[in-house]
Amino acid sequence: MYFETLHVIPFVWVCVVLLVTLVVNPIVNKLVQKFIEPTDGFNARVFITILFSVTLLSILLTVIGSWIGMGEISLEPIQTFFYDWPRNFFIKFWVEVLIAQPIARFVMKKLHASQARKAVNA
Repeated sequence: MYFETLHVIPFVWVCVVLLVTLVVNPIVNKLVQKFIEPTDGFNARVFITILFSVTLLSILLTVIGSWIGMGEISLEPIQTFFYDWPRNFFIKFWVEVLIAQPIARFVMKKLHASQARKAVNA
């Protein structure tokens, strides 16, 4: 089962990258503009962005990811959507909040510090 999953993962990642770039980011950017005020802080902006991104991606990937995993387009992921989606949403939400975003912010902080040092030394 694990080896079968390893064969499918590259296709899922390509799908995720395409969905984020072409569908989710434009929608999330518009939604964040409507819900965030200019006086809201960085943490509020990050939280709202995570919430909208996770919601949209979990909705789309609950169906599309199932299709990729099964190797066929069927009605099963749509029929079991309300059973599967909440689990997918909460797993993705907590992974994003507790693991992915802190690592990404740490890496970006180090990258910007390195670039700032190079600019000062240049």
